[in-house]
Amino acid sequence: MATGLLMDLVAIVVLAYGLYYRRHHRRDLLFAYIALNVGIFAVVSLLLVQRVDIAVGFGLFGVLSIIRLRSSEITQQEIAYYFIAIALGLVNGIAGGTWPLTALLLNGILLVVMYAADHPKLFGRTRQQIVTLDVVHTDADMLKVDLENRLRAKVLYHVVTQIDYVRDVTVVDVRYVDNARVGVR
Repeated sequence: MATGLLMDLVAIVVLAYGLYYRRHHRRDLLFAYIALNVGIFAVVSLLLVQRVDIAVGFGLFGVLSIIRLRSSEITQQEIAYYFIAIALGLVNGIAGGTWPLTALLLNGILLVVMYAADHPKLFGRTRQQIVTLDVVHTDADMLKVDLENRLRAKVLYHVVTQIDYVRDVTVVDVRYVDNARVGVR
């Protein structure tokens, strides 16, 4: 179990500090990823030692993950980090002590995939934002021009999610290319 714990701690530190925090700078989720990962490792290790049906453990993790993910606003990217934190805890809890090379290989694969999939050079300049405008546009082209002027970016896609004629407000979900984004980690 000590080998699995050591591999798990190294893997979650690389994921949480080396990848997630350096790229996204959200401290509250950094703590959540580490706590979730170590907690899952501990419970899986206990389940294996006590010979409790592992389906009970997986069901418990699923319920806890859904509750946590619905309790605050997080992005799909952050959900992916949650999933990988869970997977690392499971891999190291189950295989770390008995098949350390397999666990090490799986850790490496998961971390390399996250490094590549979330790399800023891949989609780093594309952004998504919900924008509330203090005007209602009746012309779709004028709306796009207004968004590009306000965001100082090229709008790739936009959809109006709400119009309030009484308060003269438009809410738009916008995808755009951020030309100012530089600095890749």
